[in-house]
Amino acid sequence: MGDAFWQIVVVGFVAQMIDGALGMAYGLTSTSLLLTLGFTPAAASAAVHLAETATTGVSATSHHLARNVDWKLVRPLAISGALGGIAGASLLATGLGDMLAPVVSAYLVLMGGVVLWKAFRAVPGIHPPKGVRRLGLAGGFVDAVGGGGWGPVVSSTLLASGGSARHMIGSSNAAEFFVTSAITVTFAGHLGLSEFGMAALALVVGGLPAAPFAALAVRYAPRRPLMIVVGLLIIILGIRGLLTALG
Repeated sequence: MGDAFWQIVVVGFVAQMIDGALGMAYGLTSTSLLLTLGFTPAAASAAVHLAETATTGVSATSHHLARNVDWKLVRPLAISGALGGIAGASLLATGLGDMLAPVVSAYLVLMGGVVLWKAFRAVPGIHPPKGVRRLGLAGGFVDAVGGGGWGPVVSSTLLASGGSARHMIGSSNAAEFFVTSAITVTFAGHLGLSEFGMAALALVVGGLPAAPFAALAVRYAPRRPLMIVVGLLIIILGIRGLLTALG
């Protein structure tokens, strides 16, 4: 892959810093680059998720050590998310996943607004949200179909519940490891590994060094500014997705 390999390494580092600190955008950033390099949507999503089996594992461990994880929240998210991811990966392998893009993007814009509102209204503390299993199922499905989206869908909803920002983000990152592993196995069964293995390696090389720094950043970052940044990022990603899908 030559120069493209090192370009993907840089993107992997930046994407993991964003994802580890804010709980989102690793898959969206990485998938967008792979698509510009000529990967099919299914191959791009498969490469990103294969890389994330390593990066999310390190990220989950880092968040656990930084005491950012509520494991009672992780378990239902991980189980339902894995089931949704398997379904989404199987659908994308058939080429039908693009139809969901406008719906997902509209949801992101809405949830970004909710997060911004909660940044000024919510009370800090761990408040497990309702409907965690349904959230995990939807998040895993969207993540597999879109090559990313677990963070914007799941982390944004958890933050909108009014819980502690660092615990919601840390728990989302921990659950994502199990979801990503299930998605990767499903893609490997449909596509094999040879088509996207090198791109996944480049993402891992770039992403692994970033994960510990991101976990420390989210632990010590002030809650309100962190949620404001997250809300704005979700809205930007949602509007961008809508313009792309409808344009």
